[in-house]
Amino acid sequence: MVDDRTISHYELLEPLGRGGMGVVYRARDVKLGRTVALKFLPVELGENEEAKKRFLREAQAASALDSPRICTIYEVGEGDDGRPFISMAHCDGETLKDRIARGPLPFDEARAITIQIAEGLAAAHSAGIVHRDIKPANVMLTSGGVRILDFGLAKLSDSTHLTRTGAMMGTPAYMSPEQATGGDVDHRTDLWSLAAIVYEMVTGVLPFPGDNSTAIMFAILSNDPRPAGELRSGVPDDLALVIERGLQREPAERYSDAC
Repeated sequence: MVDDRTISHYELLEPLGRGGMGVVYRARDVKLGRTVALKFLPVELGENEEAKKRFLREAQAASALDSPRICTIYEVGEGDDGRPFISMAHCDGETLKDRIARGPLPFDEARAITIQIAEGLAAAHSAGIVHRDIKPANVMLTSGGVRILDFGLAKLSDSTHLTRTGAMMGTPAYMSPEQATGGDVDHRTDLWSLAAIVYEMVTGVLPFPGDNSTAIMFAILSNDPRPAGELRSGVPDDLALVIERGLQREPAERYSDAC
């Protein structure tokens, strides 16, 4: 895709990132004169009707979410070449991934971010949407607080026919055990991912480290994380409890909801 190409009423300006379920561009909406983030299905999935249906259907559902903690989706459409796209708010700020890269967060900051991510997840879950790829790179820290990005892997509670059991989807380091094994997932998989993020914010390291995806998934399925308090003194009880309960392998032993 050429960067200066015009798609529908959007002028592509520059690529912002690429992932397994899409490539994102900074773009200008020439009708409304605003900057947006435009996400496209990867070229290799452009002929996959199942992927296209899921990409569009989940984006349409996410566009109905009304929460200051979720990046606003403006439009879902298709370009002249038939490739679906999502137009969403362009969020200025820093990703949580970049923030963590500078070192563990102060406890008060980690707590505030945790609460705001949970607020966004609660809004999505109440609408029957499971994100399935909650990770620091998908959390934007803006002047107005946290914004959760990228519902490209999101799963509707009634859309299992678009997501085959046995298909592993997500980012290994933040996957729940049921997600890592390709099993059925519900909103509690996002709560596992949130707990993994809290652990990383507090300690600066992943709860289940590994040299590659296979090693990480083995650790998730077989090992207990080192207690956060052993890596950093003074971890508040409330953050320690979020980590402990959120990283239970059995979904029933985690928190029942994000609130």
